[in-house]
Amino acid sequence: MKIAISGKGGVGKSTISAIFCEALRELGKRVLAIDSDPSPHLARLLGFPEPEKIVPIAQMTELLEERSGRQGPFYNLNPKVDDLPERFLLERDRIKLMVVGAVQKGGGGCACAENTVLRNLVNALLLEPEDAIVMDMEAGVEHLGRGTIQSVDHLLIVVEPYKGSLETAKKIERLARDIGLENTRIVANKVSTDEDREFIEEGLGVKVFLSIPYDPELRAAERRGGRLYEYCPVAIKELVKDAIKRLEG
Repeated sequence: MKIAISGKGGVGKSTISAIFCEALRELGKRVLAIDSDPSPHLARLLGFPEPEKIVPIAQMTELLEERSGRQGPFYNLNPKVDDLPERFLLERDRIKLMVVGAVQKGGGGCACAENTVLRNLVNALLLEPEDAIVMDMEAGVEHLGRGTIQSVDHLLIVVEPYKGSLETAKKIERLARDIGLENTRIVANKVSTDEDREFIEEGLGVKVFLSIPYDPELRAAERRGGRLYEYCPVAIKELVKDAIKRLEG
């Protein structure tokens, strides 16, 4: 099962991604966590040591240019990627981590060739029944425009109960349909009241798939650093595990 987690910046995508990774591990899955946010945080939230020293694949410009075969405006649309995953994985407690990052070239023009390598890398990952992939996507809608997540089984759109978050969620849903992604679901984060959930459902016109209550301990844990799941309330862990089982069903 491949799960992509998307949403507006600041809504808690990385936090939700980390909880999903750990919950999947507790359910017996071998988990591959892919952090493709330009400002990656997943390594820290999963408790990997010295996350600041991890070099995202997207910053390995020589490797990406070599694989894309870029020659001026021309590049290979089907670059070789099958030998890349194991070279760039970290692992602890049945969770493997790949930090993809995002190609950023201020004033450097199109990074289409490099993004083609990254898209093929995601598409090439084959899973056994006991495997799961959780992709923490970059904020907003850019990854949908590039088609990076076309091969995922489920797209979870994280929202908070305010209008800006809902506006981005609507754009994500529309672009997902444009690239053939039908299995999109809404994850409501930091929900304090029934009114919060109702505001989200009325604003988007769909039922919330998973509602994560606001919890001050999670916020405090994120500020402290370290492995977030150790401080995650049992009730939230069970909510996420139930959501995973519904996705599998």
